[in-house]
Amino acid sequence: MPRSQMLLAMQFTSGYGAEPGAWRLPGANLSSYTDMDQFVRYAQAAERGRIQLLFIADTPVLDVDLEDQAPHFPIDPLRVLTAIARETKRIGLVATSSTTFNEPYTLARQFKALDVISRGRAGWNAVTTSDPAAAANFGSPIPSRAEKYERAHEVVQIVQALWGSWEKDAWLRDVEGKRFADMGKIRPVNLQGRHVAARGPLPIPPSEQGQPVIFQAGGGSYGLELAGRYANGVYANPMTIDNAIAQRDALRDAAKRAGRDPDEVKMFAGFMPTVAPSRQAALQRRRFLDESVDLRQRVRYLGAMIGLPLGYDQIDAPLTARQLADAMPSPHDARSARALEVAREGWSLRDVLAHGVIDYHPVVPGTATDVADHMQEWFQAGACDGFSLAIDGYHDGVDAFVDQVVPILQERGLFHHDYEGPTLRENLGARDQYGLDPHLTDTARS
Repeated sequence: MPRSQMLLAMQFTSGYGAEPGAWRLPGANLSSYTDMDQFVRYAQAAERGRIQLLFIADTPVLDVDLEDQAPHFPIDPLRVLTAIARETKRIGLVATSSTTFNEPYTLARQFKALDVISRGRAGWNAVTTSDPAAAANFGSPIPSRAEKYERAHEVVQIVQALWGSWEKDAWLRDVEGKRFADMGKIRPVNLQGRHVAARGPLPIPPSEQGQPVIFQAGGGSYGLELAGRYANGVYANPMTIDNAIAQRDALRDAAKRAGRDPDEVKMFAGFMPTVAPSRQAALQRRRFLDESVDLRQRVRYLGAMIGLPLGYDQIDAPLTARQLADAMPSPHDARSARALEVAREGWSLRDVLAHGVIDYHPVVPGTATDVADHMQEWFQAGACDGFSLAIDGYHDGVDAFVDQVVPILQERGLFHHDYEGPTLRENLGARDQYGLDPHLTDTARS
């Protein structure tokens, strides 16, 4: 069943924004990539808007040409979130870290440390890695898909067991009795899988929420199974309401098959808003952002999406009547129908592209009301439990969303007015968990 109020995550990238050209926007701090004060300011603005969590994606590789683009990812997600943790109080802090090239003890220690430092606000986006360039950084080949996910299951289970290796009352701090902790309540986990193992215990007590919350972002049957078993939050990339509903239904079915309540797993649909005083101003901003991408390649790609041989020489003109008659959306790209719909409104190809029709999330360039309308339509259709917001440029876009869009959502009863509690679990509505989920060990014994 759809929730009564949506959840919101805000994506953080390299410090500039979700669009490749964000570093060039007027007013942007050109040193944001390494300036932790900037990240803190954006996080505090998101917290002012009662956004439930910040999310940092990551692939351990330099995957852009730095000649004209900023990196996709922060200098190190966990270090950035640790800096943010010290200057915020309620907002959740979620980072991606691969199960393919990290050992479970390292993952367990890093994320539980962040959880303790933030007083129970940490989450781990547990994903596999498929990029050969990333694999090369670890001197390893990419395993088969089946092997990657087999390892992922082992890693998540061992990490969760390590997180629970202290009983909740093990830390005594008994000065008179001269006992720092009760070692009878701090025990090794001694888990051995086919791919990974760990003895434990961790040297870290439980946080206010017990342990970090698990997130997941993989697709396909393997990703669904991983999410269905372990995750409380899932990042998805649907391009249409119908596709989003299908993804959410599949996710809920995966949770059922794992013996869980489907309401435990919340799907965040990716969304890229550009908030401006008018739709024309929003398009103008996006046209500027598009100066940092290869528009020649994008025009060709747009043509493939709608079945036309388009050239760059037509970029500042709309499709002709003949082209509109011949155009047909590709059945292989869920974005194609929207691309053709925008083209039929008479926009130039430059403006069609500025509408974000080939971005990796749905894009709404417009007023705060336009953005809120889109979110309301998707949420009330049951297409998601909330949104993962990819703000185009952080230096002014975060404030624009928080100060203009959030109040509209609150007035419409779609978004909360305050945090439900001090921990990420409370603010997600996730159930308590400490250590490995008991239903998994019960299944293993049956």
